[in-house]
Formats: sequence, structure tokens, C-alpha cells
Amino acid sequence: MAETTASPAPGSWLRRVDRVWLAIAAILALVALLDPPQLVPTVSFTASSLAHTGIFITFAVLAVAWLKATGAESLIARAFEGRQVRMIFLAAVLGGLSPFCSCEVIPFIAAMLAVGAPLGAVMAFWLASPLMDPAMFLITSGTLGFDFALAKTLAAVSIGLMGGFATMLATRTALFADPLRKAPQTGCGGCCSGSAKPFQTKPQWRFWQEAPRRETFRRTVVENALFLLKWLALAYVLQSLMLEYLPAEWIATALGGTGLGPILMGALVGAPAYLNGYAAVPLVDALLSQGMSNGAAMSFVIAGGVSCIPAAIAVWALVKPRVFAAYLGFALIGAILAGIGWQLVA
Repeated sequence: MAETTASPAPGSWLRRVDRVWLAIAAILALVALLDPPQLVPTVSFTASSLAHTGIFITFAVLAVAWLKATGAESLIARAFEGRQVRMIFLAAVLGGLSPFCSCEVIPFIAAMLAVGAPLGAVMAFWLASPLMDPAMFLITSGTLGFDFALAKTLAAVSIGLMGGFATMLATRTALFADPLRKAPQTGCGGCCSGSAKPFQTKPQWRFWQEAPRRETFRRTVVENALFLLKWLALAYVLQSLMLEYLPAEWIATALGGTGLGPILMGALVGAPAYLNGYAAVPLVDALLSQGMSNGAAMSFVIAGGVSCIPAAIAVWALVKPRVFAAYLGFALIGAILAGIGWQLVA
């Protein structure tokens, strides 16, 4: 009897390849085809940049894995207990410091909303969470400087507070009435698998004493290392090409100077411009070297961080469109204010 095993569909292997690595390969192939002498400098620039930030990547990956393995993430749930004003303050601070990936935010926030956490505290956490985490702080500090990373962290907390208290004051209005979807959607463009969930018990600081926690540590190290490596590799390839081919006078004209215009432009361009906050860091570094103003750089990373696809999906999955629009509105206003503030002090 003849074998009837079905052969793989044509192109099925292509669908299994990570799109970020595929994009890197495609870009390098185009460089090799269109400008062969530039291929080696591009690869060399990417490798040296990754080596330069390697210590920050390593420390960040280990720190996040330790937080997850110990179950320290469960401490964040305490931000949603007590009086609403206290909740908003803690949610904004912990949102700006927590290691939550965007896909982990969905079940976490869904659970908080299910037990009656106020939308103001949830909004504060949502706005601050995608803007900063331990890994992003280290990578931003290593590339754009400690002052920029600290300013972005303060901006993340401030925007969370702004959105949280504005939502609290407008809770009884039509905008925030009945805010939740009936059947939350799922999906994520983030860095962790759908099965990864924070521990629900109190933290176990000596995580290596328990096999499940050791496995969580190992899995988190691998997942986050690969996640950061692929996005930063793509970003450094693009940074190299931007420095080579993008005329500096264009950037200086559109995003340079000290007025309000470049800051507004940075926020408007940043909102739809990038998919990942880690990849944005080297790109902003390239734009700054070509004349982008400090204020525009800050408004760009803030607006893009909150509205990037993984962060936006986390909000869209749980709330109705009008609440999602308010989320984006808070992000845009916060980005502009952060840009103005950084322009004045930088």
C-alpha cells in the first residue's frame, strides 16, 4: 500500500521563521544587492553595537528572570488594594518599574477588573507599564544616558498619575461608563509565551530551591535574551542605514530646534512609528546624532511606547473603543508634556 503522508505545504517553513530575523536577513540582502560595499560596515556596526550593550542586556535578562522566578511580580497586586487615591499612586509607580510583558498585562488586569479594581488605578498601571521596565531602563541608560532613562521613568510615572486621576474624576461620565468588553480578546506581540504567568503566592526569594521556579528562571532567561537580541539587532541594522543614507538636514529640519513644533512632530510620528520600545532606543540615538531635538526624542519614545502594538493590544483586548481612545489621548498629551519638560532641563 502506497504511503499517503502529506508533504509540507509550499512556503510553510517561511511561516515558522521569526519575522524579525526574516526582516534582518531581507534588509541585509537588499544592502548586498543594491550597495555591496556597505554590507560589511552595516554588519560590523550591528555586531559592535550589540557587544557594547551586551552587559546591559545580560544584567537586564537576569534581573527580570529573577523577579519572575521569585514571584516578586505578585507584590504588584497590592497596588490594587485600599483607597483609590493610594491605588493610583502605587499603580503608576509599580507600572513604571514592573517587568510585566504586554501579554502578561492582559490576564493580570482582567483579574483585577473582575474583582472590582477601579478603572483609574488600572489606567495608571496601563499607561506607565509599557514605558519602562528594568530591562528597558538598563538598555536606555546604556545607549541614551542615565539622565534620559531616569527622565523617561519619571515621565512614565507622571503620565500614569495623570491618566489615573483624570479617569477617577470622570468615572461617572459617559466616557468611562460600562468600560469593559463582554468577551475580552487575547493576543500579544510581546516577548513571553502565553503560558507564562506570575506566581500567585508570596515571593520565594530562594527560588533555586524549587524546580518549577528554576524552570521559570531558565525559560525567562532564554525567551527574553532572544527577544532583546532580535529587536536590538534589527534596530542597529536600521540605525546603521539611517546614519549612512538619511540626510541629517532632513531630521534637523523636521525634528530639530527648540520650539514646540519638533516636540509635537515627535509625538505624532512616534505614536504610529514603532512596534517595540527596545528597538526604538538605538533609532532615537541615530536621530539625535542627526539633529533631532531632545524634547522631540522624549515625546517620540513616550508616544510610541504607549501606542506600540503589544501595549495597545493589551488595552484594546479588555475595554471598549471609547476607553481605548482615552488611553491614546492620555498618552499623546503626556508625551508632549514630557517632551517639553525634557527640552527645558536637558
